[in-house]
Amino acid sequence: MTDPQAQVRIPATYMRGGTSKGVFFRLDDLPERCRVPGEARDRLFQRVIGSPDPYAAHIDGMGGATSSTSKCVILSKSCRPEHDVDYLYGQVSIDQPFVDWSGNCGNLTTAVGAFAIHAGLIDAERVPDSGVCAVRIWQANIGKTIVAHVPVTNGQVQETGNFELDGVTFPAAEIMLEFLDPSDDGEAGSALFPTGNLVDDLAVPEGVVKGGVLKATMISAGIPTVFVNAADIGYTGTELREHINGDPQALARFEQIRVAAALRMGLIAKPEDAATRQHTPKIAFVAPPREYTTSSGRAVAAGDVDLLVRALSMGRLHHAMMGTAAVAIATAAAIPGTLVNLAAGGGERKAVRFGHPSGTLRVGAEARRVDGQWTITKAIMSRSARILMEGWVRVPGDAF
Repeated sequence: MTDPQAQVRIPATYMRGGTSKGVFFRLDDLPERCRVPGEARDRLFQRVIGSPDPYAAHIDGMGGATSSTSKCVILSKSCRPEHDVDYLYGQVSIDQPFVDWSGNCGNLTTAVGAFAIHAGLIDAERVPDSGVCAVRIWQANIGKTIVAHVPVTNGQVQETGNFELDGVTFPAAEIMLEFLDPSDDGEAGSALFPTGNLVDDLAVPEGVVKGGVLKATMISAGIPTVFVNAADIGYTGTELREHINGDPQALARFEQIRVAAALRMGLIAKPEDAATRQHTPKIAFVAPPREYTTSSGRAVAAGDVDLLVRALSMGRLHHAMMGTAAVAIATAAAIPGTLVNLAAGGGERKAVRFGHPSGTLRVGAEARRVDGQWTITKAIMSRSARILMEGWVRVPGDAF
């Protein structure tokens, strides 16, 4: 029996992936009772991050008290043919006692490829001495394949470089991600558009919008996401975090939209279920290009972008853009008639550059119609990753 007075040491690696950070574990390094889904694993990850924290500070844990920094990842060698690793992602709630396993983190997917090589989970013959290693990832949360193209120098992951990613302070080496067949064909019983429509009239409370009806594109690609027009809810698409996150009434309205969309998309059975499914769906608002100033004070001209997008994660406006939401943006932009596509000017598009609070990001997707239905073969974007610390994370023995 574990001594409740003693701290348990667990091998772990703290990594940045894209504009997120998380604690990475090899499955075999976890305490035995945490190697399977359940309460023990959830309690362990909550304690590692420092949740639930009524102070919303994560002083007593590895989390950073934001949706971008309250994450844990488990990796193991894959038994699936043509895959190298299985990747499981847990979004740890900051102030509530639960871990949301309902979706993926696209930003941390970048770090998955790098960590898999660092941790020896990739067969040695597949890692070049110098070049690019294609790490074939099975994303276990959503049952999808992602390929991370990781640069390698002298047999080791190359982490430094000149690739700049808005929302990340320092440059690093570029890692290109391919999200194969990113549309959701899982729990909602649908493919790309859960409702069957490119644009829906979404019923919302009168307090959200006059008349109680809001135009929305609800899509399941990368992660289930609901897009609405910024102008329809009183915004311009140029807002920064402080404009939204400092307004409790605005956050409450966004949550009402998210809950309405979750019900319409078949992700929850009743409104109360949304409280323990904060990670999905995402809620985002879009607008045509216009000049704005980023959170770092840099000016973005209207001509620099195809459209503007702001997205919320775990109830707060994201400081940049979630990687999975970027896949949803790329996918929706590629399909004529969605709100995202229309905000970008309409027509057929294979790629867009969108403006977010920290700057801009270019994403692409390959869309085609099959038997009258839209399908996406893959979505592509570039990110970077870096190990910040490696060793052991410690938690009290009675924490899990």
